[in-house]
Amino acid sequence: MPPDATTLDIIAFVWFVGSWVGFTVIQDHLLSGRNVVNQHLKIVRRHWIERMLERDNRIMDSQLVGHTMHSCTFFASTNILVLAGLIGTFGAAERAQELVSNLSFTVQTSHQLFEIKMLLMVVVFTFGFFKFTWALRQYNYCCALIGSAPMPPVRPEDRKAIAETISEALTLAITALNGGMRAYYFALAALAWMIGPIALIAASSYVIVVLTRRQAFSATEKVIRIQAEWLKKNESIDK
Repeated sequence: MPPDATTLDIIAFVWFVGSWVGFTVIQDHLLSGRNVVNQHLKIVRRHWIERMLERDNRIMDSQLVGHTMHSCTFFASTNILVLAGLIGTFGAAERAQELVSNLSFTVQTSHQLFEIKMLLMVVVFTFGFFKFTWALRQYNYCCALIGSAPMPPVRPEDRKAIAETISEALTLAITALNGGMRAYYFALAALAWMIGPIALIAASSYVIVVLTRRQAFSATEKVIRIQAEWLKKNESIDK
């Protein structure tokens, strides 16, 4: 570690990594069945695919998937541009450090610690790029699954089984996309390290609060939950 890296810097870095990893594990793996947006949308997607299997014309369904794929492509392309800019900064690291150090609200650091902070940004956006490209590949797999879906009429038991498979594939693709978008949030938190370790801790905590609120306590979560509960209720009535 650089000689000017304090204990608080190390704690802030550990807090940043722990916040990101912890939120990802809880959100993507431990909240099954809980009242959060991602869990509600699993139900919505399954019913969507069931309705798709009842339709002869599936142009609308392909357009919906294509729209999300375009969003994924946009973020992946933007990610590359950001990475190119960050990597290019290392070629003029001394000038970049001088510009940042001249700001009144940033801390004075050694050249080595400044490069570590920049490297953290590169790592975050590289992780995001891998997530976006993996999501894009999974969307392509989903397109193959949707294209291979049988035309109506489909037996109810087969329709449910196929809907489970395709909707789960969509969920995996969207989970990867969400992971890439989450990297953008934490990249902004990592940028706060330029201000100081306290700012990094505060920014990481704020990102967690914002993401948690949007997933579990927002108006969007409420309306999606109402729709998901209605779908589950009518599914039980149909049975």
